[in-house]
Amino acid sequence: MLVTCYWFLVGDFEVGFLNIPNTLTIARIILIPVFVTAIIYKRYNYALYLFIIAAITDIFDGLLARLRNQRTELGTFLDPLADKFLIVTSFIILATFGWIPKWLAITVISRDTIVIIGWLLLYLVIGTAKVEPSILGKTTIWAQSIFIAYVLIVMNFHFLQGIYPVLQWLTAGFTIISGLHYIYIGLKLTHAI
Repeated sequence: MLVTCYWFLVGDFEVGFLNIPNTLTIARIILIPVFVTAIIYKRYNYALYLFIIAAITDIFDGLLARLRNQRTELGTFLDPLADKFLIVTSFIILATFGWIPKWLAITVISRDTIVIIGWLLLYLVIGTAKVEPSILGKTTIWAQSIFIAYVLIVMNFHFLQGIYPVLQWLTAGFTIISGLHYIYIGLKLTHAI
């Protein structure tokens, strides 16, 4: 029998933290070093499979959390963190081995660094850092994920190489625009503009 939730007594109340959606998110984080290892050892087929598995867990953890009403504070924190870890790690490793341009990896890392620093500053300035992901932010994550999947497909099958520039510039464009959008949201929340 699959145990879907573990309960711990904390103070005077119980907190359920390890349900199926959170387990899928944690599994996604655990897959990251295996994914990196597959690329380092040129097992590109495994890297592609692992990335697809990670993408599937990302879809299902959110879906199950909503359908089964299993949203938790841990899941709310871990899910976007797992996405960031996977995407940033993918861009770093693919740029390191020359599969994508380094400037694109720097753009993605810079955008995420700015968003994290902005989140921390919001917390320090206004005492809360609850910023809902925007449609543009979600689109950016999808664009980045599709680009990584595309690069992994090209690494394995060497076809559809002609659309590389289009996906590369779309990914860069969404990354930059969404970064600027989050800066704008942060400035509005702090009444700086």
